[in-house]
Amino acid sequence: MSVRTGRHPGKRLSPLRVLIGVAVVLAVTGAAIVVPWQLSRTAPITTAGAGPHWFGGYFDVTAAPVSEQPNASDASDTVVLAFIVAQSDMSCVPTWGGAYGLRQAGSELDLDRRVDQMRRDGTHVAVSFGGAINTELASACASVPDLMKAYSAVLDRYDITAIDLDLEGENLADTVAAERRADAVAALQQQREAAGGRLDVWVTLPVATDGLTDEGLQAVRTLLRGGVDLAGVNVMTMNYGTDLNRRSLADVSIEALEATHDQLADIYAELRIGLPAEGAWAVLGATPMIGQNDIASEVFTIDDARELNAFARKAKLARLSMWSLNRDRQCGTNYPDLSVVSDACSGVDQAGLSFAGVLANGFDGERLESDDPAPTPFTPVPDDPATSPYPIWSPETSYSAGVRVVWHGYVYSAKWWVTGGPQPDDPIATADQTSWVLVGPVMPDDEPFALPTLPAGTYPEWSETQAFEKGARVMFEGVGYRAKWWTLGDLPSDGITDRDRSPWALIDEE
Repeated sequence: MSVRTGRHPGKRLSPLRVLIGVAVVLAVTGAAIVVPWQLSRTAPITTAGAGPHWFGGYFDVTAAPVSEQPNASDASDTVVLAFIVAQSDMSCVPTWGGAYGLRQAGSELDLDRRVDQMRRDGTHVAVSFGGAINTELASACASVPDLMKAYSAVLDRYDITAIDLDLEGENLADTVAAERRADAVAALQQQREAAGGRLDVWVTLPVATDGLTDEGLQAVRTLLRGGVDLAGVNVMTMNYGTDLNRRSLADVSIEALEATHDQLADIYAELRIGLPAEGAWAVLGATPMIGQNDIASEVFTIDDARELNAFARKAKLARLSMWSLNRDRQCGTNYPDLSVVSDACSGVDQAGLSFAGVLANGFDGERLESDDPAPTPFTPVPDDPATSPYPIWSPETSYSAGVRVVWHGYVYSAKWWVTGGPQPDDPIATADQTSWVLVGPVMPDDEPFALPTLPAGTYPEWSETQAFEKGARVMFEGVGYRAKWWTLGDLPSDGITDRDRSPWALIDEE
């Protein structure tokens, strides 16, 4: 018998208290049907269904600027947004990487708008919970109802119908959290099914050359015994940290997959859960870390991607992914040490190819099936400074990289410093030529752009004829500004959009 470990060791609720808690959560979230979470314990899955063969790259939300938008052109019909984690070890509040709350990500990263645009581009969006660092929600939330509420906050905000549970390190070792997670996820699946929807669930686990670790095997058992209808088990074919005997990462990964296949076949037989006709391959996925891995001697090349893809197609693997879409480009000449992992490039020669394109070969014809909501038909909102979430684009204004504007009912983000030039929605400018990236449409519930105002007299009024030293503070049209260097005659308001060359910065940006 395993020893229970976790941040809430031994904390179990009585059946009555749990039922009451679930009912309260469902009332808060507006769910129409109450499904007690314990029912999953007495109604295990008896047959695993075979899903489509799909490819979906992970996209590190907090490592990407707003101007970087994954879409179907990345050869990825599915994008897995990573990672949702708890706000802190003991806080049952979902965040992106511990850095942005859901609302904060909507404003600072424009994530809600970007998700909407991904769907308009034909991309299915899934969300991954967990990851290698920070605390997965199941370890931070003290009860199943609390955990269900936290998961639901993410699912409902982004209309998610497929999730990925990335369990590593302490999050994988926490056996109390594992049971809590299984109970919550199974209950959410039952709720959605009863309401006519679905929730596809993948679990992503570390793997060794001889297959899943004991903790990984136990994680799969716990989810299945808890009544979770697993779409599959995705193994991280990366960072083995052992002597590979000069074999390629593709060869080692194939060995790991074959071992995992046998382990899964045994687990499903042990739990008397039937497998699809394709066997355990139909519930197995692989995720390599493209290019330079965290282990200096481990490098996953384009040739490795070809070999792994060929094996996956032959074995009819259910899923291929990769870490990450953010890294799927060759490093620039100024990046000196390719053995140091970058979150912005792969560290290998890609020969003009993308890892996503190579790995998706043969998988791109079948996307992850789900009940993804169809994008609402969109009629562009007229550009109105009084209601737009960002300033209206003007050819007379200068914009720094990352500054967002509104033009013809859509939001755009500057890729680099730009002034004048073609308008953001220029129909003939290629992706390489345009200075702008489409973020998404102006939404009906967007809050109007507003500058932070200060009480009159807080600072002296700016004067066109007065010189200001570095650090000087002034008021201009009710807004406070700080001089970044000596200046004379430069309008403070230019600093709103030209953050690089204007000598003025908004006071609240300090």
